[in-house]
Amino acid sequence: MAEPSFPPLMSGRATLGADPFAAARKAAAEGCDGGLILHNVTAERLRAAIVFAPDVPLAQAVAMLPVCAVGLQNALGALAPPEVGVHLDWSGPVRVNGARCGGVRMAADTSDPDEIPGWLVVGWDLVFSREAEAPGETPDETALYEEGCGDLDPVHLLEAWARHTLVWINRWTDEGNRPVHAEWTGLLHDTGKTVTVAGRTGEALGADEAFGLLLKNAAGTHLIPLTTLLEGTQ
Repeated sequence: MAEPSFPPLMSGRATLGADPFAAARKAAAEGCDGGLILHNVTAERLRAAIVFAPDVPLAQAVAMLPVCAVGLQNALGALAPPEVGVHLDWSGPVRVNGARCGGVRMAADTSDPDEIPGWLVVGWDLVFSREAEAPGETPDETALYEEGCGDLDPVHLLEAWARHTLVWINRWTDEGNRPVHAEWTGLLHDTGKTVTVAGRTGEALGADEAFGLLLKNAAGTHLIPLTTLLEGTQ
């Protein structure tokens, strides 16, 4: 399998079977440069994670999750057949033709929204093949090859994600949250649906200007900040 090629300011490192998200967190804690992409590419699954070195408080830096998610949707949308629908859930899942096919996650070295993180990592995965399962057994889960993406090359997708993500990083740097927010909210699959997030269940109304989830239930409308999705710090 060919080694992926990444845009300037990004570099890559294969994890040789290890979890790229965990490897990226370890590399970030050890002081690697921002823009490092850790990846593990197999015929069944593509996993990747990118290290950021933010210069803004965590509450703003977590915009990199929707930035990377939009980059992934754009890359998959460009390479997959036109009839394949790719959408996102606020809390991270990536959906292909309505069924879950992977997800996006993030971690940082702080949970204080007002603190500038030493590092922030966004990771993602997509399932290409589920040979061990019959498709009908898990109707809310799918794989790319089951959805008409049999010709999709994982390495080409990884490279395309890096390019699309860099475009959105630059737009966010130049224009702030607005263009990312407009693109991301237009792709959210769970808007208008009943969801459970951070122990609260209700109707997902959309996201505020800082990407926080607006959740409505009998007790009122609640704002769940994007920082809620951060996984435990190291």
